[in-house]
Amino acid sequence: MPARILIAEDDVKQAELIRRYLEREGHLTVVVHDGRAAIDEARRRSPDLLVLDVMMPKVDGLDVCRVLRADGDVPIIMLTARSTEDDLLLGLDLGADDYVTKPYNPRELVARVRTVLRRTRSRGEGEVYRVGALEIDPSRHEVRLTDELVEVTPAEFKILACLAASPGRAFSRQQLLEHAFGFDHYVFDRTIDVHVMNLRKKFGGSTYLKTVYGVGYKLTDKVVSDAS
Repeated sequence: MPARILIAEDDVKQAELIRRYLEREGHLTVVVHDGRAAIDEARRRSPDLLVLDVMMPKVDGLDVCRVLRADGDVPIIMLTARSTEDDLLLGLDLGADDYVTKPYNPRELVARVRTVLRRTRSRGEGEVYRVGALEIDPSRHEVRLTDELVEVTPAEFKILACLAASPGRAFSRQQLLEHAFGFDHYVFDRTIDVHVMNLRKKFGGSTYLKTVYGVGYKLTDKVVSDAS
């Protein structure tokens, strides 16, 4: 299904290349070349997806992501020449749905766009996941534990929603990355551990997140300690 895609890339030639590849797929595109314009166009046009370069003039891509995440849930694929794990973790925590490092093949980006659109369009609207006293509401983007609202990052929410959709199922770290974020790079393996540790702290040390040793994690309806 065609989508309305906003491309925010300060390199004019690179932006034109992305535009051509996406329009071959049947998508409608708008191109901007700075972060301020990206925010304005996203608010004006409500695109189905934003392809966002990190290194942008006026307002950088990370700040654009932060602002737009406060506005809503437009899917965002970030493009960057930065490839350190700290940079990637920051992009995840700000709510990026995927993260492509430069240089990249435009056909890979098109495939990532296709995957993110499919994943975001298939999210169950109105469906609320309940595991024990834990409640995850995708439509409201809320997490509650024993009816108390718990503030989580976009990345933490995606992990919980993925686990809650199949309670009792053990997911490997790589599966969680692919299901929740669409990433397939081994460098992200530690990312899941960091987010699970942060979630356990927010849940007061006892939660329904259980470690499956040698595999990864699962959600269970029995409370476990933060070491389990």
